[in-house]
Amino acid sequence: MAEYIPLGRRFAIIDRAFKQHLNKKADQLGLTAVQLRVLGELSRLEAFGVPEVNQRDLEQAEQVTHPTMTEMIKRLEKKGFVTCTTSTTDRRYKKISCTERSRNLYLELAQADEAITKTICEGLSAEERAELIRFTDRMLDNIGYHL
Repeated sequence: MAEYIPLGRRFAIIDRAFKQHLNKKADQLGLTAVQLRVLGELSRLEAFGVPEVNQRDLEQAEQVTHPTMTEMIKRLEKKGFVTCTTSTTDRRYKKISCTERSRNLYLELAQADEAITKTICEGLSAEERAELIRFTDRMLDNIGYHL
């Protein structure tokens, strides 16, 4: 009989597999995994028509503090992945934009995510995959995380 593995540990093992995959992609671009996630979120928001993304939007998406995001944005700007300009709607904020280098990064990240998901979910039917999504959506709702 297989050893019992607690659910939390199972999630941690799966999370580690995703992070390893993400780290490879980040390394290829000379970024950290967190920087890559921030760029992915920024490029996704822009692609879906959000007219102006500011630092607070990214802090909320990544659940990091203001000082942490400030440093991250400075590094991403220095590396040529983002530009910062004064907001046209509120001069107290900086509008953060992707450069050509990072503009469609969310598409690459979606492909990388799909590749690791395909590996992890190998052998599951389409119905079982849909059920897994439904279960995890409910779990996220239970902890107050809204997509």
